[in-house]
Amino acid sequence: MKAVFRTDRGKIRQHNEDNGGIFINPEGVRFAVVADGMGGHRAGDVASSMTVEHIHNTWNETVSVNTPQEAESWLREKIEHVNRKIFEHSEQNSEYQGMGTTIVAAICTDKFATIANIGDSRCYLNNESGFKQVTEDHSLVNELVRSGQITREDAEHHPRKNVLVRALGTEKNVDMDISTIVFEEGDVLLLCSDGLSNKVSEKEMVEIITAETNLEEKADSFIELANLYGGEDNITLVLVQFYDESESG
Repeated sequence: MKAVFRTDRGKIRQHNEDNGGIFINPEGVRFAVVADGMGGHRAGDVASSMTVEHIHNTWNETVSVNTPQEAESWLREKIEHVNRKIFEHSEQNSEYQGMGTTIVAAICTDKFATIANIGDSRCYLNNESGFKQVTEDHSLVNELVRSGQITREDAEHHPRKNVLVRALGTEKNVDMDISTIVFEEGDVLLLCSDGLSNKVSEKEMVEIITAETNLEEKADSFIELANLYGGEDNITLVLVQFYDESESG
């Protein structure tokens, strides 16, 4: 399995409030995460960095995540815990009041990938069946699309596109979506903040992912394209590709 993490401030923002990474536990299982912080002055980067740091530290101590059930339980427990930590921190520090973050995270084994998300950071899967978005955005416009009030095309240019209906750390309790997919030879996962998905079309994502380039070059191409199209937001992504290491060389 190969994995690459990239984050970029973009061309407009003064600070990068995104965070993320790829972490490996003592058993060699990879954990990928992207968090897009939000809030007042520098509060967003506090929320996203608290999230990634806490989950990184707990993943380093985790040894047994061998089934989808164990992976789903781990994600639910740890994300709920960090939600409380962020919420309490914002309650105790007025300058951080109302801060929060999105999260999309994946535990990637050589048999399955278990994915959790809150907010509008996304996970996509490219496999032999094609390219598809695995997660649902927890956003106002996606609720309008799901209820049939607007079309997906309308949603792309909606003035309230960035309004979230769910985020990590903004309330004492949080709901998250968790699902498990089969992860097979050649499959690629893309986790990203909306700084990428708002700029790069799914057609362009497919072209980059299926190009005859290595994973690092694909990641750089995503950042370059989002910046070429304006780079108004921070851009963060993780690419995870599964291949059988026992058959390579």
